[in-house]
Amino acid sequence: MWWQHLFYGLGLLGAIFCMGLIDYKNRYAFFGQRARTIRTLVPVIFVFIIWDIAGIALRIFSDGDGKFRSGLLLGPHFPVEEILFLFLLNYTALIIWLALKKRGQHV
Repeated sequence: MWWQHLFYGLGLLGAIFCMGLIDYKNRYAFFGQRARTIRTLVPVIFVFIIWDIAGIALRIFSDGDGKFRSGLLLGPHFPVEEILFLFLLNYTALIIWLALKKRGQHV
């Protein structure tokens, strides 16, 4: 079935959307400090992309079974969904950190 190749990407987009709703409600990152959030996330995601490329070059990482992915690759063993995953990973970490900071927790 052709649509099963969309599951992973749609799941990632759904999770990013949900994090965006949390962000919108509480004004943590993009909805509170957009420029600062971009200046924070872009370099970190770039570092993780370099990390992935190095891991692929050293044959530590591979794309494995792509049954639920689109099949679109940005490079050998580097699916397009990896960018969505890296964004979600870092956006979630930032939201958690800002939520704890807002609540007065020491982080």
